[in-house]
Amino acid sequence: MLLMTLCGMLAMQLSLQSALAANPASLDLPLERQVIQRNAQEWAEVKVAGPVPANTALVEAKAELGAGLRGTATEWTVVAQSAQIKDDKFTGSLKLATGGWYSLKVRFRKSARDQTILGEASVGQVGVGDVYITAGQSNSVNFGRPKQKSVECLSVYFDGKQFTPAADPIPDAVGEGGTPWPILGDMLSRTIRAPVCFRSATINWMRVRDWLPGAGSGNIERLVERAKWFGPAGIRAVLWVQGEADADTDNDHGATPAANYERDAKAMIEFSRAQLGWPVDWFVAGNCYCPPKDRKETERQTAIVSILGAQKALWDQGVAFRGPDTTDLVGSADYRHDSIHFGPRGLLVHAERWYAALSAHYQFTNPVTTQAK
Repeated sequence: MLLMTLCGMLAMQLSLQSALAANPASLDLPLERQVIQRNAQEWAEVKVAGPVPANTALVEAKAELGAGLRGTATEWTVVAQSAQIKDDKFTGSLKLATGGWYSLKVRFRKSARDQTILGEASVGQVGVGDVYITAGQSNSVNFGRPKQKSVECLSVYFDGKQFTPAADPIPDAVGEGGTPWPILGDMLSRTIRAPVCFRSATINWMRVRDWLPGAGSGNIERLVERAKWFGPAGIRAVLWVQGEADADTDNDHGATPAANYERDAKAMIEFSRAQLGWPVDWFVAGNCYCPPKDRKETERQTAIVSILGAQKALWDQGVAFRGPDTTDLVGSADYRHDSIHFGPRGLLVHAERWYAALSAHYQFTNPVTTQAK
């Protein structure tokens, strides 16, 4: 209820700012609704960049914050001058504490002594919170039912160009259905009282071997590039939901041997960390349920247990952190609307289990009470 009220206050504040704006200019960064990853000290350097009016030698910025929102407003602060202004562009940064949405204002001046304002620019909503890359197979992306939509005001999706309120289908991905991410985003934002962003890296539903570097699919390379957009240490974690294709025995190649799954997943994760230049957290879900079809039941169950064992080995070895186990979410269309992809209850429980895994690992101090079993 509090956040819903705050959403209304934010909307009124943005409308008033728009009406009062004078001498407007544009910014390249930050983008509207952009979420910048907070660090362990609960702040982030927010990059501020864009064109400058003629004769600009000094750029200042300030961040305002609505009542009741987490964060710390700032006064006017110099973010660019001298060499930071070149070819009619500026690049600088503003330190902001975890929270938001902040309203960011920028003004351009001739010098520190000259108070004349050459122009102004603003971004209505900027947040410092948590960013997650989601990846894997179809249950990591838009194949659930029904589509989900955030009911709070602090959960967003990013498609590589713009940040939008979290509403399925998650953009720049595959499928047109629902995901657990808007539900998870609402739970996380209520806990950390800051914005949360999801960026999908799933555009197919291949085996883990197809995520190896150089495999030809470009999957892991795409994930790395999407993570790089956010800058060094710019995401909280990768959330990996994959395994069905590897446990599938009803195909020409058969199920993936556990040792192969473990080896290939480890190579994929290590490649991502080497390419990013920092040890990004990976959470691997216990996920590989395949419904009965023409498979022999014993063979099917053996394959599921084998892949779950490989995923557990990644946790036990410290290659990845433990994500949620979802193999028990079966038995009705409420859990799996088409026997493999999550239905309404399945999406809810999937999100809640992701929340439990993340909140336990990161020791969130204000956990949300959940009720799904």
